[in-house]
Amino acid sequence: MKKTASKSAFYAQSGGVSAVINASACGVIETALRSKRIDKVYAGRDGIIGALTEDLIDCGRESAATIRGLRHTPAGAFGSARFKLKGLDQNRAEYERLIEVFRAHNIGYFFYNGGNDSMDTAHKVSQIGESLGYPMTCVGVPKTVDNDLPHTDCCPGFGSVAKYVAVSTREASMDVASMARTSTKVFVMEVMGRHAGWIAAAAGLAGRGADETPHVILFPEVPFERQRFLERVRQCVTDFGYCVIVVSEGAAYADGKFLADAGTRDAFGHTQLGGVGPVVANMVREAHGYKYHWAVADYLQRSARHIASKVDAEQAYAVGRAAVELAVKGVNAVMPTIVRKSSKPYRWVIGHIPLAEVANKEKKLPADYIREDGFGITAACRRYLEPLIAGEAYPPYRNGLPDYVRIKGVAVRRKLKTDFKI
Repeated sequence: MKKTASKSAFYAQSGGVSAVINASACGVIETALRSKRIDKVYAGRDGIIGALTEDLIDCGRESAATIRGLRHTPAGAFGSARFKLKGLDQNRAEYERLIEVFRAHNIGYFFYNGGNDSMDTAHKVSQIGESLGYPMTCVGVPKTVDNDLPHTDCCPGFGSVAKYVAVSTREASMDVASMARTSTKVFVMEVMGRHAGWIAAAAGLAGRGADETPHVILFPEVPFERQRFLERVRQCVTDFGYCVIVVSEGAAYADGKFLADAGTRDAFGHTQLGGVGPVVANMVREAHGYKYHWAVADYLQRSARHIASKVDAEQAYAVGRAAVELAVKGVNAVMPTIVRKSSKPYRWVIGHIPLAEVANKEKKLPADYIREDGFGITAACRRYLEPLIAGEAYPPYRNGLPDYVRIKGVAVRRKLKTDFKI
């Protein structure tokens, strides 16, 4: 039966992907396909670039089983992009091109799945659509492993990274402890987190007592003091026989200079970090001569769907579904949020916040979540973090490996005669 709605929906993934971003895609697409207010459902191939270049995917051509399978498939099924649209006053042509493509395909709903910068883009699109006489309903879908979006209890993607980092820290620590008498004394694990130390803090869940790992956590929020750090490492090796260090990629000195500043910038204009793990490990070697190993969790931490948090997967789907439900009710320029009602047991509901209050804003680790000595987490931080890593949501397996889905990605016929150069 043909739907009576007059507008179609467009969904795009943005920035670094996660173990559960596709669960949000599933929430958006399943809900939109069922809605009587929405005609077609499209996705951008490689994120917002797909809209600018009129490279759209017809989600209606995917099987229900494939869309459903997105709930347990990591990475960005439709492709993502690190592409920041400039301000309206700097490059109005990009926004006008988006509206041109949306108008050509009768798109009236825009769902942008990303972090701080993406919420800013969705907000700007809602503004320029109105000014160009083509009103758009724009709803942001929160996603960032960094957990730094404000006004939401947590960000989909973070809980699974937190679980991976906590588990990896505990397991690697047991390995180091078993060999420390005759081999490695220091193990350094580098985790993501440019300005906010949420992921580094999650490593603190690996142990509880003073003698349990990680012995040292280096947060972006705590100015790095070389001598105090080296003394702490020496004391740990003396007391426990070894030292496990978790360092956030954004660890910095008091003057704001990153320990691992590579001297370049990424596509969003952020300082490119060059690997703080080996920097810290070499400091220890030069000062104490201990045998060491270091590891960079890197993409492993954000793609590990096999050990995803059940809570995280459920929340990722819920914000995707809520985004569509808000949009068809006429709620514009907002982002669904996760509202914590209690911690034990963990209870949460979905709320929403204007995009203007989220765009380009960053939530850092609160001071009362960091231990007084600056090297660990407090009980308050543990109470916050523990519910977010709860539960397992294993993907189906086939022949010993996770059985993930792949979309067909059927292209929508182009309607515009002009191309757009990025």
